[in-house]
Amino acid sequence: MNIEELRAYCIARPGVTEDFPFDETTLVFKVMGKMFALTDLEGPLSMNLKCDPELALELREKHPCVLPGYHMHKKHWNTITIDGSVSDQQLKEWIDHSYQLVVNKLPKKQQAQLNEL
Repeated sequence: MNIEELRAYCIARPGVTEDFPFDETTLVFKVMGKMFALTDLEGPLSMNLKCDPELALELREKHPCVLPGYHMHKKHWNTITIDGSVSDQQLKEWIDHSYQLVVNKLPKKQQAQLNEL
């Protein structure tokens, strides 16, 4: 997966917007204004994703490319180095997991709006 594929996959989710709230190189993906993924456009490709705390620990133990979230709450975020050691399909599943965690925490009204998209 490259940066263009990563961006296309994230932005295709219902209700997703992208912006640069931190600096000009950190691309952030939000669903209904809540962050679920971010990546830096410079340097080696990696992304930060929200993750269930228990699953986050399992993924870190199983995959050397999965680390505690860089500059994030380490319990709820992972940083994944996209180095080819896991499949694009696996990366997409992790993106979907992050997206769904955020959606599940949204107010019911916003969840209903997403279902209409």
